Amino acid sequence: MTGPRQILIVEDEPLIAMMLEDFLEVLDKQAAGVVDSVADALARIDKGEIDAAILDVNLRGGEKSTSIAEALAAKNIPFVFATGGGDDSVDERFRDRPRLQKPFTMDGVAKALDGLVVADAR
Repeated sequence: MTGPRQILIVEDEPLIAMMLEDFLEVLDKQAAGVVDSVADALARIDKGEIDAAILDVNLRGGEKSTSIAEALAAKNIPFVFATGGGDDSVDERFRDRPRLQKPFTMDGVAKALDGLVVADAR
């Protein structure tokens, strides 16, 4: 087992997505993709080569990232929810998943990702 290296970023605010990409680079990890909608996230997940994901709970247009969480869970890909809200913003099925509280810090992102464990081979 090892920590995740290829991280999918699901974030609809471009500046926040760029900041997360920068944080990943400093943490010696790579963005496996940056997407801003449910459809784009699901398409990227289908391509594979994702070790973990950071999911913004609420996306533009009123979309929630719940279906993305379902797809990741089905593939045993760990993820962390990024939110500025409380527990009620996350679907109750996933309230046991880790959270990354906004506003993000480098230390917060590092701790959230270090808490995720992925299999060496899928």
